[in-house]
Amino acid sequence: MVCSALRRVARMRVYLVRKASSVSRGHQHQALGSRPAVSEFTVRGAPGGLVELLGKSYPLDDYSNLSRKVLSRVGRNLHNKQHHPLWLIKERVKEHFYKQYVGRFGTPLFSVYDDLSPVVTTWQNFDSLLIPADHPSRKKGDNYYLNRTHMLRAHTSAHQWDLLHAGLDAFLVVGDVYRRDQIDSQHYPVFHQLEAVRLFSKHELFAGIKDGESLQLFEQSSRSTHKQETHTMEAMKLVEFNLKQTLTRLVTHLFGDAGAQDKIGWAFGLGLERLAMILYDIPDIRLFWSEDERFLKQFCLSDINQKVKFQPLSKYPAVINDISFWLPSENYTENDFYDLVRTIGGDLVEKVDLIDKFEHPKTHKTSHCYRITYRHMERTLCQKEVRHIHQAVQEAAVQLLAVEGRF
Repeated sequence: MVCSALRRVARMRVYLVRKASSVSRGHQHQALGSRPAVSEFTVRGAPGGLVELLGKSYPLDDYSNLSRKVLSRVGRNLHNKQHHPLWLIKERVKEHFYKQYVGRFGTPLFSVYDDLSPVVTTWQNFDSLLIPADHPSRKKGDNYYLNRTHMLRAHTSAHQWDLLHAGLDAFLVVGDVYRRDQIDSQHYPVFHQLEAVRLFSKHELFAGIKDGESLQLFEQSSRSTHKQETHTMEAMKLVEFNLKQTLTRLVTHLFGDAGAQDKIGWAFGLGLERLAMILYDIPDIRLFWSEDERFLKQFCLSDINQKVKFQPLSKYPAVINDISFWLPSENYTENDFYDLVRTIGGDLVEKVDLIDKFEHPKTHKTSHCYRITYRHMERTLCQKEVRHIHQAVQEAAVQLLAVEGRF
């Protein structure tokens, strides 16, 4: 069964992906810990191939590196799912900003955008933020690309340029972001960010400051099409103070006492999962994708500010298997292996640790040994069940990553 599935992977170089908006309908949604087929490992580029996502089609090319595991998460929008712990965090932050920061006419100063498409251009994700073309943050090994011009956003900052150039001075952006990363209880290829941006005009920043009318935002220096002049020390200190005050108030509210033209300002981003894990004592990031009522019902609160501590589900035993292989001479990245393991093993994979590196003294080939911890969040796994998954990981690594197995 594993071999036949792998043969299908080798043959299939182009996939037509279901609309992510349809994934959430009925039984098509994968349950926590379900195992994707090996043939669903990745969407690979070929001339004429298309990937369809959120109602739009994108041509595939040599940069396409989306896994079906990740694509199945697009459109889930956990931060907009009422009574989900991420929704609770978002609503608490919104409530705080609405109450603390009010405009001239009594309306909220900050507008909120929580349904912007996660598909952005590479220009939005990098160039609009002045990230150089050769910057390592653009690497395929760290991002999910639809093709060379479109990707799943790596941060909510991808929307800053558009919103600022729409004339907005104060806004929150909330959404799912996508990054290829290691596998453990703190990392997942999809997580959720909340970003705040605030700009100040000269009048707004220096209002109430003694002799403020004589102060300036910028030094007498040159301005380019991409960068403002150097900020004055007075302006920088006031913006720094305002940002610190904003964050201090927000943290106190949550945890208790423990393209700007002629304006300058601040921006910050927060990971909703990290906040929720601390605030609600949630130990594993995979739980946020659980549809187990024992998890979800704990956050059905009548008041979003109500204190709640997650009551753990039964702790089921782990099943541990090792895998070792010789690396190919080039084009191997650890994130490719992590993506493969996560796609095949799904949320059964609790963590993957690189436990040994070895360089052969004669051939100078490098060997990696990884320890994969499998644990179901809702039932006990048996070694027989895990063995099939682990064998699929071994064979997929050989065929898709060109490693030489030592198993």
